[in-house]
Amino acid sequence: MIQFVFWTCIFLVLYTYIGYAIVIFILARLFPYPIQRKEGEQNSEGKQFPPLTLFITAYNEAEIIPEKMSNCLELDYPVDKLHILWVIDGSTDHSRELLKQYPMVEIVGSPLRRGKTAAVNHGMEYVKTPVVVFSDANCLLNAEALKIIADQFSDPTIGCVSGEKRVAFSSDDTVSSKGEGAYWKYESLLKRLDFEFYSAVGAAGELFAVRKELFDSMEEDTLLDDFMLSMRIAQKGHRIAYTSNAYAVEYGSLNMEEEGKRKRRIAAGGWQSIGRLLPLLNVFKFGKLSFQYISHRVLRWSVTPFALFALFPLSAILGYRSSSSFNVFYVIFALQCLCYLCAALGYARRNNPNSSKLFYIPYYFLFMNINVMRGIYYLFSRRFVGGWEKSQRK
Repeated sequence: MIQFVFWTCIFLVLYTYIGYAIVIFILARLFPYPIQRKEGEQNSEGKQFPPLTLFITAYNEAEIIPEKMSNCLELDYPVDKLHILWVIDGSTDHSRELLKQYPMVEIVGSPLRRGKTAAVNHGMEYVKTPVVVFSDANCLLNAEALKIIADQFSDPTIGCVSGEKRVAFSSDDTVSSKGEGAYWKYESLLKRLDFEFYSAVGAAGELFAVRKELFDSMEEDTLLDDFMLSMRIAQKGHRIAYTSNAYAVEYGSLNMEEEGKRKRRIAAGGWQSIGRLLPLLNVFKFGKLSFQYISHRVLRWSVTPFALFALFPLSAILGYRSSSSFNVFYVIFALQCLCYLCAALGYARRNNPNSSKLFYIPYYFLFMNINVMRGIYYLFSRRFVGGWEKSQRK
């Protein structure tokens, strides 16, 4: 029985973090989803782009509003078809006063702090365009992002489009930025392969778009509004496109303590999402989407972190009991010891900008999995309606 549990844990860990990437790469190459276009759709420079709303939610973001608005005004999209909407959620700073300097901006919101999901639900009541592009206030978009995203909707099977999140860091940044940057490179690869095979699994809140007609109000205590909104659209039978050419750039967390706040919230949101998207676990009904959702998200957010940490004592016990001349369990135990040692050195050097990938990647990997467990406590010990827990960024 112990060996069965051990090999099950080995399979879960290897499949979740390595195996699925290999499987989806092969599937995307052998069975790519065909690109579809509306009849008569053109790809020329004279293409007609749909009216869209750039939707930005904010709580006390006065410090970055000038830079964000400068970026918005530099976006390459027909001015007569671009509507900019800011939803201010109970801010106590001078965000509204700053935004009033821009006549092209519509400002809505609540004087009370109700939380991001409530702000999204409220703001969507004012959206009149067929396409809505959501973007965080603290990130900057590339100039072509809106056109690239709008073009994806020429495929009638697409209900949501996810842009790419890029983490900016410099040589003097520490693990909080560099670890997050390495993680998002891996995550972006999976998103691209997922989309090539069938559909991306969720959208990044920094930059994603939906068809207005497909939006449904969400529960106000929703932690991962971007994921829930995009996956509920996929649940209706629409695909989530992914494009790396439309991207949002933001700085990483100020330090690992601030990154921990963010990871715990995301992990809690993962647990919450699994509970609210239970029908998507039915592979007989949702087929490819269920397979991708379970492999890419559910395992990573639920059982695999427990399997990862269970391997250490299990391999030690089985190694001690084994009488084989070549003790594979001790080999696996030794490899884990090496990984944990590198992670410990990464932890010790977490504030050192010269920390090597050999140390900070194992540390960040274990850090993420620990926070999946901490997310359970976060989910059941906190009240989420009425506020955002924001981690500080550089």
